[in-house]
Amino acid sequence: MMCGLLKPTQGEAFVNGLNLQVAPGQARAQIGYMAQKFSLYGNLSVLQNLEFFSGIYNLRGKHRRDMIDEMIEIFNLKEFLDTNSDKLPLGFKQRLALSCSLMHHPQVLFLDEPTSGVDPITRREFWNHINGLVEKGVTVMVTTHFMDEAEYCDRIALVYRSQVIKMGSPDSLKALAKSQSLPCPTLEDAFIQLIQQYDEANPR
Repeated sequence: MMCGLLKPTQGEAFVNGLNLQVAPGQARAQIGYMAQKFSLYGNLSVLQNLEFFSGIYNLRGKHRRDMIDEMIEIFNLKEFLDTNSDKLPLGFKQRLALSCSLMHHPQVLFLDEPTSGVDPITRREFWNHINGLVEKGVTVMVTTHFMDEAEYCDRIALVYRSQVIKMGSPDSLKALAKSQSLPCPTLEDAFIQLIQQYDEANPR
């Protein structure tokens, strides 16, 4: 829905101030999206994927070439340019998928489980890239089931039974779980307690 592919079932959706129902093309032009799976074409090489996605984002001429070169440099893809993406190590698949979603310099970036299945070192490296984008002013929305990753976020929305049941900073959510028996709760502790409270208040 937030990428403008489905009509909201209720309410309105805005991306960077643009209503997805009123100006879907303009809104989508400011969005980058990296899917958890199937965001690359496995039978295309790394370079061909970069060229394909740059064309989708309407990059042309020298600017297109410059953006491709920039992604190759930032994500260290040079040695894999002729390798089909389905033959890449998982960490490099994720790097390529992220680079394909960033070439048009989106203002808003959606990342769906971006580090699922990768090793801890690659995961940390990936978050370094994400934090670098945030420092440049990009709004990044991440879905993750790793609580240590959620700690990196400025604001968290806890989704349960298709509802946002609580929203706040990591510290504010952990504060809600503090008790005499649990003076220093983790974010996972907070999520478990908030879900239990929701279930008690909203029995099936």
